[in-house]
Amino acid sequence: MLKGSVMSDVAAPPGLIDRALRRVTALWRDIASSTPAEADGIAAQMRACLEARGGEVSARSRAARLAQSYLAADHAARGEFLLALAGFDSDAAAVAEAWEAVAAAPDAAARAGAKARLRRVLEPPRLRLMTQFTTIPDGVKFLVELRADLMARMKGEPLLQALEADLRGLLASWFDVGFLELRRIDWTSPAELLEKLVGYEAVHRIRTWRDLKNRLDSDRRCYAFFHPRMPDEPLIFVEVALVEGMAASVQGLLDEKAPLLDARKADTAVFYSINNCQRGLDGISFGNFLIKRVVEVLSAEFGNLSCFATLSPIPGFRAWLDEKLEAGDTTLVTEEEAQALRLVAPPDPALAAPGAEAGVAVAETPGQTLRRLIARRGWARVEAASRQLEPILTRACARYLLAESGRGGRRARDPVAHFHLSNGARVERLNWRGDTSEKGFREACGLMVNYRYDPANIEDYHEQYAGEGKRAASPALRKLAKSFL
Repeated sequence: MLKGSVMSDVAAPPGLIDRALRRVTALWRDIASSTPAEADGIAAQMRACLEARGGEVSARSRAARLAQSYLAADHAARGEFLLALAGFDSDAAAVAEAWEAVAAAPDAAARAGAKARLRRVLEPPRLRLMTQFTTIPDGVKFLVELRADLMARMKGEPLLQALEADLRGLLASWFDVGFLELRRIDWTSPAELLEKLVGYEAVHRIRTWRDLKNRLDSDRRCYAFFHPRMPDEPLIFVEVALVEGMAASVQGLLDEKAPLLDARKADTAVFYSINNCQRGLDGISFGNFLIKRVVEVLSAEFGNLSCFATLSPIPGFRAWLDEKLEAGDTTLVTEEEAQALRLVAPPDPALAAPGAEAGVAVAETPGQTLRRLIARRGWARVEAASRQLEPILTRACARYLLAESGRGGRRARDPVAHFHLSNGARVERLNWRGDTSEKGFREACGLMVNYRYDPANIEDYHEQYAGEGKRAASPALRKLAKSFL
């Protein structure tokens, strides 16, 4: 066990993955050895799977052997495996013939039959091949991991892109929210599951087992979605704090020395960390359903809860701000604000312009002053500078969240903002020094944001954002960004 040690926030603990892999491959070896090998080459093995000779035991054996071949391969050989799999595409001649039959159909009845045949011949054999993996233990998990590998390789590879689209469609149907089970994770959950929780936490790293226990205490909740074919693997999980009033600091929420709150007295549920656990399920969205289900569960358990909100990071703000300052944006800081900043943090005279009098600092534009200050390490610990920077950076962040757009021109540029707005939340409040960690300052100058989920307005806010790109926001936030809206 990892008690007392510092733990990674990037991936599941290697020992855990190795143990699970050994268990599954041992099962696959037993299945694969139940019938003799039919072919040595990967493509030949795939054709043997598609020919489906013999009964169910033979089919499972071939699928297990094929999966084993993939897991045993190195990086290059896995790429060849995926290209071979992608090569089992629809028969072009059969598709052309079926299409001509549709075009030549004399009436609606004949056309319906011709379309049905066209649909059948359009379905590539690789779909049947991938479906065969579901007959072996942990076969669904194998396909999820296969897609994760595929996504990392498919750029500039049309065949792999087509294979990924097919696999995404299969997984989307298998992982429909109707098939998912919501489970609470607490300190009595199996140790293996708790290890996975530690490994998958990528928003606020879980450093020790004491930290984990604090997040699973009686005034905390953690819920995850599971799939019946992956019962021990969380798909996505959310960590919740039951508090009085909307939380403004993640360090305060995660403080292990903070007094335990009687959950029955809490009036607010704060969702402070949401993590997708399976890279191979990216783009298959069930995070919105998770939040809504957890709201329902908490409302039923605690009738005194009147507010459901997040305490969320703003991962793209600092990069956007640096980009704007580098481009010379003149709307982010006024000359009067810059002058006040220069009084508390004067420019270094050693950086005088060439030819200028010795000891005289180079003249700065307001944007350059702001950029110089936030580039300094520890600027937030200089109280006078921090006090002057707060209104400037808060105003800029309100603009970033409510007015700046990303792909398509409508969706919010910040990915976390897009997630919550598309799920029907409203941007409620910005929190200065909400995250004082190194990561918090590197990504968002220490700012965090509360998104509020009002059950009475979730659907309306979702429709307005999805249909018109309208971002629901509190009057205070809208006022901060009004000149850009």
